[in-house]
Amino acid sequence: MKRALITGVTGQDGAYLAALLLEKGYEVHGLVRRSSSADVIDAKLRWLKIQNDVKFIDGNLLDLSSLIRAMRDVKPDEVYNLGAQSFVKSSWSQPLLTGQVTGLGAANILEAVRLDAPQARFYQASSSEMYGLIQEPVQNETTPFYPRSPYAVAKVFAHGMTVNYRESFGLHASNGILFNHESPVRGIEFVTRKVTDGVARIKLGQQSELRLGNIDAKRDWGHSKDFVRAMWMMLQQDIADDYVIATGRTTTVRDMCHIAFDYVGLNVDDHLVIDPALFRPAEVDLLLGNPAKAHAKLGWKPDISLEEMIREMVEADLKRVKQQIG
Repeated sequence: MKRALITGVTGQDGAYLAALLLEKGYEVHGLVRRSSSADVIDAKLRWLKIQNDVKFIDGNLLDLSSLIRAMRDVKPDEVYNLGAQSFVKSSWSQPLLTGQVTGLGAANILEAVRLDAPQARFYQASSSEMYGLIQEPVQNETTPFYPRSPYAVAKVFAHGMTVNYRESFGLHASNGILFNHESPVRGIEFVTRKVTDGVARIKLGQQSELRLGNIDAKRDWGHSKDFVRAMWMMLQQDIADDYVIATGRTTTVRDMCHIAFDYVGLNVDDHLVIDPALFRPAEVDLLLGNPAKAHAKLGWKPDISLEEMIREMVEADLKRVKQQIG
């Protein structure tokens, strides 16, 4: 039985990855930091009904000693670093914390792997936000990075450290440059979930408007379930490498809203309000990934369309809101 250690196991991707690995017969360990919200921290795992199947281990990406201890206790075959301060908007109000957790945290876990689990295969969650002010209309593994947020800057550091540890110490360490990916367990602060939750509340009479910022921003959106499958596939390769994981289709926030509102029979223009306070200090206007390398080398392709994903998210939020209002 293979053993996997996942940081960020209580997040969207961590939960779906844990479910995937459990299906494949892995023993799954999840690093969790001490939190005052411990009673709700496993909500995403509970949504997927796997909360009792993941073995939790205390640790923190800022505490190298806890990461070394985790390596010694788990003896992992695979390590997936998904832990981060991952909300782009918050990275401007918490730039130092974002740099420490998202950037230095990745260096800490790489060091722990090097010291105590050098045989383990390592995955680093890189982000399409690293491309920022895009230097090419379609982004691939060789497109230069131009980060436009503290979050993206921290991710560039983590990405570079992963390459450096691979080349310097011979670790089987791969970066997955994942474009936007969503699901019913996406955090409510992210725009797709904000939209589907808002649509559900408007449909059920709990609110009348949905306030958003730049609805002309374009994103390449896929489903987390498809994207975590790509993470696993990277670590099954004989040689570590870096891969763009994307759908190859870009859609505006405006059009994504239309899909969600149309699904429940509502007119988006009757409820959508543009709020200038929700615009980013430095916007990323367009992201569109080229996943050709992942197609060719991993044999990976997404199975779930944007429309299917948004409908699934709206249905999940309708269910949640109905439960809340009794």
